[in-house]
Amino acid sequence: MSSDRDIDGWLSDRGITLTEARQRARAVLEDAGLTRPGKLRMSEPKLLKAAEVLDGRFFPVCADGACLKVAQASGREPLRVEPRSHCARCGGSANHRAEVAFVESCRRHDVRRVVVVGGSPAVREELEAKLARHIDLRMVDGTERRTADRARSDLDWADLVLVWGATELHHKVSGHYTHGGPAYSHKVVHVVRRGVAALLEEGMTHLERSR
Repeated sequence: MSSDRDIDGWLSDRGITLTEARQRARAVLEDAGLTRPGKLRMSEPKLLKAAEVLDGRFFPVCADGACLKVAQASGREPLRVEPRSHCARCGGSANHRAEVAFVESCRRHDVRRVVVVGGSPAVREELEAKLARHIDLRMVDGTERRTADRARSDLDWADLVLVWGATELHHKVSGHYTHGGPAYSHKVVHVVRRGVAALLEEGMTHLERSR
């Protein structure tokens, strides 16, 4: 005999905790013939089918405006989830939201090559893992010697240069990029805030202002 589960508890495990979202999800499951009004429990086999129905119908989304825009463009009905770790776009991570938004901003502004100067080894690895699949990315170790010629090559190559002054970055390295001359000033952003999200937000703000 198959076991069953409390429907509301199962919905909560999927982030469907808000009253309006829960009512909407139940209505869809009832229309699909998987439950009925007033029924509290559902068998495990039906829950598997219920998951397929909800995944096909809804885009789980947090309250972030950028996430909502993606949900609305997905072809599925946006369904508000809480906590935001259940959001299908950002997973509740400020860094992930910024990474996705940064890639989208680069595409809108035809930015294909980005140089990031500075950052810890762990952060550089994270950026490479998340961004290098979508844009050409050069990460410059701010603690190692960088010649003026190599920096000039980076400046010539890049569409956008993010100089991360709040991290592990020597002035002798950053100066090659921030004092490269007026020919490069339009593409160089000096970021003084910490954190991946702050870095990428500064880059996006620059791109918007440069339109």
